[in-house]
Amino acid sequence: MGGRDRRRQGPLVTRRLSNATRETLPDGVARPAYDGRAVSPGIVHIGLGAFHRAHQAVAIDDCLAAGERDWGIVAASLRSAETRDALAPQDGLYTLSVRDGAAERLRVVGSIGEILVAPEDPARLLAALTRPATRLVTLTVTEKAYLRAGDGSLDIDHADLRADLAQPQRPKTVLGFLARALAERLSAGTPPFTVLSCDNLPENGTTLRRLLVAYAGLVDPALGDRIAADVAFPCCMVDRIVPATTEEDRDRIASALGLEDRWPVTTEPFSQWVVEEAFPLGRPGWERAGVTMVDDVRPFEEMKLRLLNGAHSAIAYLGLLAGHETVAAAFGDVGIRRFVGSLWEQAIPTLPDGLDPYVYTNELARRFDNTALKHRTAQIATDGSQKLPQRIVAPALAALAKGAPADRLMTVVAAWTAACEARGRSLPAGHFSDPLDARLATIAERGAGAAETVAAVFDAAGFAAGRAERPRLEALAAEALGLLRVRGVAGLLAEGA
Repeated sequence: MGGRDRRRQGPLVTRRLSNATRETLPDGVARPAYDGRAVSPGIVHIGLGAFHRAHQAVAIDDCLAAGERDWGIVAASLRSAETRDALAPQDGLYTLSVRDGAAERLRVVGSIGEILVAPEDPARLLAALTRPATRLVTLTVTEKAYLRAGDGSLDIDHADLRADLAQPQRPKTVLGFLARALAERLSAGTPPFTVLSCDNLPENGTTLRRLLVAYAGLVDPALGDRIAADVAFPCCMVDRIVPATTEEDRDRIASALGLEDRWPVTTEPFSQWVVEEAFPLGRPGWERAGVTMVDDVRPFEEMKLRLLNGAHSAIAYLGLLAGHETVAAAFGDVGIRRFVGSLWEQAIPTLPDGLDPYVYTNELARRFDNTALKHRTAQIATDGSQKLPQRIVAPALAALAKGAPADRLMTVVAAWTAACEARGRSLPAGHFSDPLDARLATIAERGAGAAETVAAVFDAAGFAAGRAERPRLEALAAEALGLLRVRGVAGLLAEGA
């Protein structure tokens, strides 16, 4: 990625995608319907990954094309320079590939302007955040970047957080950057920007507000109070499947463009964004891009987390254990497909009224069957300890509260545990990662029975902490883990688990 040399399998393309070359694009490739030089930034986005570029940045591209030229994006990475190094020579332009079966539509997106790498120069990101023109800060930083402890509270012992508290003027974390920028804006009399989390967290805006207020209160109690009182944190729900870009994708897209794009993104036709209406400094006219503005995001959020994300986790861990590399391959396994159906049967009764989950799951099945998307099971498997609480444990607790079964749901926890144990054995050692890897490795090395292993995993991950239902959930997960260890995935699924 970035600037390293690669041997192409297709024809050699020597010119790069950029503002200077975009007019040479073939007629079938859509391109920005505006001059990027006429765009001014109004958004800072933190977490410049593939999902943002296939989702929020596309919606902003539509708004810019419609004439809203003051909502350009300044994008920042908190870790790697790879995306900046790939896109900066391209003037921020990149290709969006929408694939469904054999069909592919290509579109060049131009909504991202300046690209920053926070560790290289934290002051530049702080300067972008404190500009009065910055009215909105959006985030796609993954669940683990919120620095939550097992019980969901702020992890005050996290090393990066402690470093930010020691040097708040040179932050490392997303909480550190937001708190410092808001402190400077409030001190200067500049209205605070709105903060919009676009990560897969339950009530993501409310969660981010709680964590940021807690962190800011450690820096300065008055700052925590001001953020709690004056900053808007709308919730939103995002939904689009975005697999990691492959070398095959790069070569295919370069051949179609007649130009090299160092970091295109591939995705599916489906895209959904549901946003709570709470923007004191204004917002882009997202409706023109198909965004749904609502008063309450929670019903949409719970349906997506429990049906799409929950099924994705099941497919990932069972698929890995069964030797399937992609979602489409795993979902094509009759046993796994049947299991996902039974998982949905247990999750659907836990959802709020007012939506049609059966229409949604029918659409999900079609999306999972899209063989054009090489969505790797290992990609989804990463950070399970951060994902499973809202995807699996929460609906399991809700099911037990209704007196309903939760065994399929807890089978997903067992499959995650087994997949973690399998790394370095039947799976490559670094096949996927988790913030709890050190503790999970220690648990696996003990070679304990299923019940003892599950109890230790629940302790480490904080699953159902303090809940009376925890012993029942542990028993269900232990039963499934025991079957997995003895009979494997095929034997487990044959048992109807």
